[in-house]
Amino acid sequence: METYDYVIVGAGSAGCTLANRLSADPAIKVCLIEAGKKDNSLMVRMPAGVGNLIKQANDYNWGFHTAAQKHMNGRKLYWPRGKGWGGSSSINGMIYIRGHAGDYDQWGQMGLRGWSYADVLPYFKRSEAYEGGETDFHGGGGPLNVSESPLSAPIYRAFLQAGEQAGYKLTDDFNGASQEGFGRYQRTIHKGERWSASYAYLRPIVGVRPNLTVISTGLVTRVLIENGRATGVEVVEGIGSLTQVIKADVEVVVCAGAVQSPQILMLSGIGNPEHLDRFSIPAKVKSMGVGQNLQDHLDVTVIHEMTQPVSAYSAQKGLKKVGVGLRYLYNQTGAGADNHLQVGAFLNSREGLAMPDIQVHLVNAIMMDHGNHDAQKDGFTVHACQLRPESRGTICLASSDPFDAPSIDPNYLATEEDRRAMREAVKMMRDVCSQSALDALRGTEILPGVSVETDEDIDAFVRRTGETIYHPVGTVAMGADDDSPVDDQLKVRGVDGLRVVDASVIPTLIGGNTNAPTIMIAEKAADMMLGKPALARQEAVPA
Repeated sequence: METYDYVIVGAGSAGCTLANRLSADPAIKVCLIEAGKKDNSLMVRMPAGVGNLIKQANDYNWGFHTAAQKHMNGRKLYWPRGKGWGGSSSINGMIYIRGHAGDYDQWGQMGLRGWSYADVLPYFKRSEAYEGGETDFHGGGGPLNVSESPLSAPIYRAFLQAGEQAGYKLTDDFNGASQEGFGRYQRTIHKGERWSASYAYLRPIVGVRPNLTVISTGLVTRVLIENGRATGVEVVEGIGSLTQVIKADVEVVVCAGAVQSPQILMLSGIGNPEHLDRFSIPAKVKSMGVGQNLQDHLDVTVIHEMTQPVSAYSAQKGLKKVGVGLRYLYNQTGAGADNHLQVGAFLNSREGLAMPDIQVHLVNAIMMDHGNHDAQKDGFTVHACQLRPESRGTICLASSDPFDAPSIDPNYLATEEDRRAMREAVKMMRDVCSQSALDALRGTEILPGVSVETDEDIDAFVRRTGETIYHPVGTVAMGADDDSPVDDQLKVRGVDGLRVVDASVIPTLIGGNTNAPTIMIAEKAADMMLGKPALARQEAVPA
């Protein structure tokens, strides 16, 4: 039985960040436990490898599925989630987006002290090494390398021009003074390599800091709670393996993500007593909000053929794929060093909105069903998702066996506003794709297809084809009220020595990709745990 000061459960975006910041003090002993493997795969390191990592369960992807979705024809949707060093930052699309300033100001208005935009901007900046150096909105000296997309294919500039022709403005920095409009994405790619949380925070210190222990392929089955205090965790390496107890003198920190953090808490006896009783789990802490409040970005695609051989398909087809791999191995350049996802937009689906409610990602390829259908021709895919859905879902236990996936029910499209926003997103993207700037590249519309014309047709199309764009949050939400699972210090209510630090604590889904916010949350949590004063507020509020 080993004993540490801090035991961190999960080496994802938050866990890697915490392991780095806490172990910076050589007097603090830290144990980081990860259910997956070390991120040694070339597919993780090479940005173009994302297509192989995300499309099906593998060593780096849990490959979950949801419960049948009531409002989506009873479909069980596929949910990739990261497994292994770096967590989902090792299999994501490498887009660096923080969300809108108003997202965080809303948190502050909810009574969450220290979480307004002026409070969190300094932590975003502390984490970031922006290739343009430090600015009012970007950090220049952090561990997380962030680069600008190079607009390296004709479709990218044409798409930006098409957005302008459709009546939308351009923005030069989605993370700067104004998020709204069409623009290029910033990416966590550095010198041709994916710059995951593992590459940024964990790899530089493993084997260097003797006070840090990393356990890979160790599944935490529950948090140990004695006399109202978290004292450690139980860990097993596989079904039938011996259970190991790892003790924590100061805190246990659960960083297992929006799916598995609530699962671990419930397996530990923290949750709704009636739900726990169904699985013969004694309730140690009544916390009705654990597993509730699930939110995610539902995504729909508009896909066109291309009339010129300038997409990722032509760059990598046939024997060219061998050349792409060899070039990447030689000097980390070429198609292998690209995520093929360089531009997008943040738009309003109707008048009167305080913040954009639609996000757009353009992929320089035909991408269907998470990449499980290999493209056989050149094309481009326009992803559009609703940023602030009204629908709320749940994570529940499916059994008391920690090796069983929990029951995931995002409850997509449960409200008329969510259905309206997705319908409008399809119309908006079709309008953009019809602009003259794309005439030289645009071929036949593959999806939704010419037969989809009316509002009823579009609604049916969304129900039939809509998918996650991989941003679940909220299932162990922080709140100012006593009923929320965690407080604004991310401490689990009802038990001492236990925090949750990951996307599950996000109370309301932010307007954008969730990796950067998760790292920010962990940066801020590290100061809380170490008793350091919060970084000074920065009142650089975007327009």
